[in-house]
Amino acid sequence: MTRILEPEAGPRSKRAAILAAAVDCFGETGFEATKWSTVAERVGIGQTALYHYFESKTHCLLTIMRLELQRSHDRFVDATESADDPVEALRAGVRAAYDVSEHEMLQMRILQNHMDLLSGARKSKREEAERIAARQLVQVVERDWTNLLVRGMSQGAFPLRDAQLLGASVLGLIVSVWRWYRPAGPTPLSEIGELIEGACVRMIAS
Repeated sequence: MTRILEPEAGPRSKRAAILAAAVDCFGETGFEATKWSTVAERVGIGQTALYHYFESKTHCLLTIMRLELQRSHDRFVDATESADDPVEALRAGVRAAYDVSEHEMLQMRILQNHMDLLSGARKSKREEAERIAARQLVQVVERDWTNLLVRGMSQGAFPLRDAQLLGASVLGLIVSVWRWYRPAGPTPLSEIGELIEGACVRMIAS
């Protein structure tokens, strides 16, 4: 898998602050509606300084998407690797998906709203590198969910079915929440997470 080496975060680096401000803007206002200059204003730098870190607004967006895919995958691995029981591993994987901060919720919303960006090659080398890395992470996430289901089927915990199709269905159900969920809504995320967890267990283990 292609890994992008993150630049060293020196004491004067604004990269992390730019990413955080971009997540807030893209997540709250939308990528298309966000002016690149607005991100610079939030960080307290001139717009030209942004190009020292990201060559375009899209480059920044693709970086956010890659970092979120890596974060969510790492969280899934941490949650499931020590669970011997396949049903508990399944539950842990779903719970981990919703064990997020409000900032991470915005990252997930951005990722799900722009997945189509990963399908076509970019002319810019830096944008293309981020796109390829993100695409590969999507494949890793799908593979790991499939492997979890295969393990459960091999142990007799889950009925034998098409694990790849089932894994894609579970993932689709889990991530669909970020397209409509808002923290200020009437239903808390914990309640939504419990509902999705139960639905996934019924879908896989029944």
